[in-house]
Amino acid sequence: MRHHWWLHIKEMYSIVELKGVKFGYRCGYCGNAGGKASYGMWSHTMTVQDYQDLIDRGWRRSGKYVYKPLMNKTCCPQYTIRCHALSFHPSKTHKKTLKKVNRFLSKGEMPVEKHDEGREGEPMDSVHEEGVQPPPQDPLKIDHSDVQDISPSPDTDTANSAAPTTPRDDAEKTTAVTPKPGKGADPNRPLCRKAKDLRKERRLQKEQQKQQEAVSSSVNPSPAKSSSNQPKSLEEFITESLPNDPLHRLEVRLVRSNPPSPQFKASFDASYQVYKLYQMTIHKDPPDKPTESQFKRFLCDSPLEAETAPDGPDVGYGSFHQQYWLDGRIVAVGVLDILPFCVSSVYLYYHPDFSSLSLGTYSALREIAFTRQLQQQSPKLSYYYLGFYVHSCPKMRYKGQYRPSDLLCPETYTWVPIERCIPRLDISAYSRLNENARAGDAHALKKLGRVLVLHRRTVMPYAAYARKRKGSNDEKEVEQYASLVGQTCAERILLYRA
Repeated sequence: MRHHWWLHIKEMYSIVELKGVKFGYRCGYCGNAGGKASYGMWSHTMTVQDYQDLIDRGWRRSGKYVYKPLMNKTCCPQYTIRCHALSFHPSKTHKKTLKKVNRFLSKGEMPVEKHDEGREGEPMDSVHEEGVQPPPQDPLKIDHSDVQDISPSPDTDTANSAAPTTPRDDAEKTTAVTPKPGKGADPNRPLCRKAKDLRKERRLQKEQQKQQEAVSSSVNPSPAKSSSNQPKSLEEFITESLPNDPLHRLEVRLVRSNPPSPQFKASFDASYQVYKLYQMTIHKDPPDKPTESQFKRFLCDSPLEAETAPDGPDVGYGSFHQQYWLDGRIVAVGVLDILPFCVSSVYLYYHPDFSSLSLGTYSALREIAFTRQLQQQSPKLSYYYLGFYVHSCPKMRYKGQYRPSDLLCPETYTWVPIERCIPRLDISAYSRLNENARAGDAHALKKLGRVLVLHRRTVMPYAAYARKRKGSNDEKEVEQYASLVGQTCAERILLYRA
């Protein structure tokens, strides 16, 4: 049983390796040469639920590098922001952008102005900018034949330290499967492991087939019907004034980037060329800097494992590229993570020739519409995460216009409506946003000994690891890590110890 469980380690566990605190590197928001501070770790593999919980504690990924700004130390505090996608209604500026794009598609009218207040030039902690290299040893590339699990078993008083369940695992426990006559297990008796394994294998095959069918089709919003006395929906504004035979045709395609789908592989070169032009024009990179390997590491590699669940979206969870094809060629790409409760925007790049169309704003609106579309399939998936809101940087305040939205309190990790946050941030760049002085971090570290580690092919609580390594001096380092990820994640994620 233990051996079988270890064959599925990549599905069951997230595995991270500490990179520690980085102080004094250049801030892309204010230009301060040494004002930025963050904590980072390399993620070898990660479940979508663990990453959902991490971004709800202020973390964000750049490739496989996962980082968290040290809010009270960095020059420009970065607050995680989320938009309530179902309640969103476009502002006048948003409507203007949608009409501008539709005029271009319908009649070929290209605006003269070239200013885009939506995501253009947004900086991000990237692997190649910080010089963070992948660890030389991959803890997943090990011989599983003698791997042990000495983490506490569920029948002990430390059951919370046991292996976490993924959305797929929860579905297996709650979804009743009716066997065909003469086949499968007796529904009145406990499921035998062999039947469970066979069923899981069949379901995985069906899910893979479903994913291939889903991602090969266009991801275009269907207009939501509204009565005459209700304002137009976002979906109606997106398709408004588009004739049946527009001059230009725009198609939005969702392709899985990890593991790379055939559609992703086929369009890789074209996508990279758009990224290279974007970096050279918008970020003023030299022609030799945005290399293909940097592009792959920064925007294609992901620690997120592809997952599906009966109550999840048809395309599944994980990392994707949402490609904007204009008349048969890629003009923009939104890098997205689809998680249990949200669509998380990772990055956006586009062909500089179309910068006057405000593709940053336009793609954000399309991603909100996409979130609403997924919510129809998965009711709990109802938020759109825009990355970080930086109030101290005026050009980054545009994210606050996608309302209703919340900011994450950096001390209690609770969500606060942005309207209540702005007066505090006007006074101080760093602020505890939760107004309740007695509120605390519900997942604060309480028991360091229950932090899970992976050491010499063995999963164990930190307490057991510390006993085995009596001379180890990493307690403060592990304590800092566990405090930043929180008790819940620390008991699910495996911290790699050499």
